[in-house]
Amino acid sequence: MGRLTAIVLGAAAGGGFPQWNCQCPVCRLAWSGDPRVKPRTQAGLAVSADCEHWILLNASPDLRAQILATPELHPRGQSRGSPIAAVVLTGAEVDQISGLLTLRERQAFTLFATTETIAAVTASPIFAVLADVVTRKTVERDLPFSLPGGIEAELFAVPGKVALYLEGDAPALAAETGANVGVEIVFGSRRLAYVPGAAAMTPAMRERLARADVVFFDGTLFSDDEMIVTGTGGKTGRRMGHMPLAGDDGTLAALAGLGDRRILTHINNTNPILIQGSAERRRVEAAGFEVAEDGMEIVL
Repeated sequence: MGRLTAIVLGAAAGGGFPQWNCQCPVCRLAWSGDPRVKPRTQAGLAVSADCEHWILLNASPDLRAQILATPELHPRGQSRGSPIAAVVLTGAEVDQISGLLTLRERQAFTLFATTETIAAVTASPIFAVLADVVTRKTVERDLPFSLPGGIEAELFAVPGKVALYLEGDAPALAAETGANVGVEIVFGSRRLAYVPGAAAMTPAMRERLARADVVFFDGTLFSDDEMIVTGTGGKTGRRMGHMPLAGDDGTLAALAGLGDRRILTHINNTNPILIQGSAERRRVEAAGFEVAEDGMEIVL
């Protein structure tokens, strides 16, 4: 029997790290080449149980660079062919779906997502370039489905909001809809959960995450007002649909004791946990969390 392998393709939030137009204190360190920080591309994960069929969890705008940096995803065969057999989407944000366009060179694969996410992709005519070779499969939450290579998966409810470009005047910020979900990957007795965006923790989520061997979880901001304080934005983390790490109702408290490994991903460029040795980094590590890096590999 094989082993479940997960490779972090990218660990940053939208815009990557350093963000191309940002001079926040953390990005300034990266632009200056400070060895305490490592650049990161936008969040995505690749999983496989046989190292022949690879499943992408989300498809970021950086996907081409991520494929180049990941030998396991390089082309195979005498002419054209890719080990990427499927893509599973947790939502329809730009940094979750735009990488699909990188996969447009008539390569067959299957796209799995909720009704809401499939509808958002279908509504944009630019994704018609995938239509004739990519099979789109709608997945209901909490119902197992099979992925290539012997993996089972489930999508599950995670409080969040619709993609920014779909927001109305008063968006629901922590609704449990198909617009924002988590993915549970199962192979034999091994379980991995991937939740790159979460506005809150629910009892049902906590129960599911408690049975996972590895939990990848939303680490967007350390403090709720981080972007306001750094002058990089006018919204709190919760307004953007993300729990902060700190605080009595933050991620560190909500995930205390869950999973053998808890790994923070989707990390915003302003987040000081990106700085090795910072007080915030030491705090999350003391709480038993790891900070995801591009290229990190987990084998279960």
